[in-house]
Amino acid sequence: MIRRTPGATSTGSLILSPPPRTASLQTMAAYSSTLKRYLPKSLFWRAFLILVIPILALQVVVAFVFVRRHYDAVTEQMAGSVAREIGAAVQEVERASGPLEAERRLIALTLASELEMGFEHGVTVTPEIHREPFDFTAAVIAKTLRDRIGRPMALDFVAVRKQVDIRIGVHRGALLVVVPRGRVNPSNPHLLLVWMFTTALGLTVVAVIFLRNQVRPIRELARAAADFGRGRPGAFRPRGAEEVRRAGHAFLDMRRRIERQIGHRTLLLSGVSHDLRTPLTRMKLALAVAEPCPEIEEIGRDVAEMERMIESFLDYVRGEGEDLAEPVSPVALADEIAGDFARQGREIERTDRIEAVGSPLVPLKRSAMKRCLTNLVDNAATHGTRVRLTVRLTRKNLDFIVEDNGPGIPAEHREEVMRPFTRLDAARNQDAGSGVGLGLAIAGDIARGHGGTLLLEDGTDLGGLRAVVSLPR
Repeated sequence: MIRRTPGATSTGSLILSPPPRTASLQTMAAYSSTLKRYLPKSLFWRAFLILVIPILALQVVVAFVFVRRHYDAVTEQMAGSVAREIGAAVQEVERASGPLEAERRLIALTLASELEMGFEHGVTVTPEIHREPFDFTAAVIAKTLRDRIGRPMALDFVAVRKQVDIRIGVHRGALLVVVPRGRVNPSNPHLLLVWMFTTALGLTVVAVIFLRNQVRPIRELARAAADFGRGRPGAFRPRGAEEVRRAGHAFLDMRRRIERQIGHRTLLLSGVSHDLRTPLTRMKLALAVAEPCPEIEEIGRDVAEMERMIESFLDYVRGEGEDLAEPVSPVALADEIAGDFARQGREIERTDRIEAVGSPLVPLKRSAMKRCLTNLVDNAATHGTRVRLTVRLTRKNLDFIVEDNGPGIPAEHREEVMRPFTRLDAARNQDAGSGVGLGLAIAGDIARGHGGTLLLEDGTDLGGLRAVVSLPR
């Protein structure tokens, strides 16, 4: 919308302002974002609020509308009855010829009622009221008495508990009246509220118990899905409401299809491995009995290269169905990998940062994780002269950090090198010499199979590439 400033000519400045509807939508979106920030995140607590807020709102409405009006009406009726008795006493005092006669008449009225009355001669009454801050019925009592009696009146609801001291201005003095509190408003008016809130609290507790039983199957389904994503499938039985059971059965069907697909792939590749290794073995035997010559040595290197390529390919497509997750010490696993490379004449630096309290064991597929870290360390040792393998264990995460002082990988190519059969000859060949570009792909696939991620970053200490395998505990 274009809005022209007041007094501007045709060449004057124009101010762009958003349409009113757009501004309203933006305001609503801001309020919605603020509300979401303070709302609980879990389904149980959101359902709890949906259950409790209407109950509390109903209690408030009943307490401050129905109950208060009811007790105000009863209090006004009871105070009006007392006002008639006090009005009769005022008339008797007014008709008395003197203070002594007024006292005698008040004594006769006191004997006939539950009110204590007296007379003070020559006293002036200043209208006022003393009450507790939360004594709401006192205001109703004071208004009713003043309206019905029509005289200057001072009321004290605080001096004596469960009594009302009243001073009323009359001819030649003040009428003193002490009224039991039970005469002007219902006794124990809070009992109805106590019963109401107690019943609501009991029903809320029962509803929360049933609500927990309804939410528990959803939590179990989420836990089963998370465990399967981390390579730790466990027993799961759908239960709960019909919709939750249907989602659970759908998850089980999906898990069975994935496991069946992995099994078929593993079986197929086992056959391919056998079929490919048979002719390679024959070729190696033929080369072993052949007369040594440069051509035979070259063919032998090609056969060895082909065998390594087949092994790399099988490592990638075999997946992680061959072993199950078990408690593993990540520190011991890293030490074992460093020892394997040390026996090959390649020294690996080792550091640990243990920030968690408790058991140092983490559920891992040991052979798969060892293959993942071996690929990363071998890649780092191929392109750098210094390699550091660090284990960082926190309360929520396990991180394996492999860092080298090599040339690194440009940031724009890091996503590309995670794809199978990708080699960056111009910058950093992650499987230099004999590889086919599967080292990082295998490592990333194993990390994802554990529910984690593989991140490639710039090295902070050694200056080369920094590969971080981050796994949830």
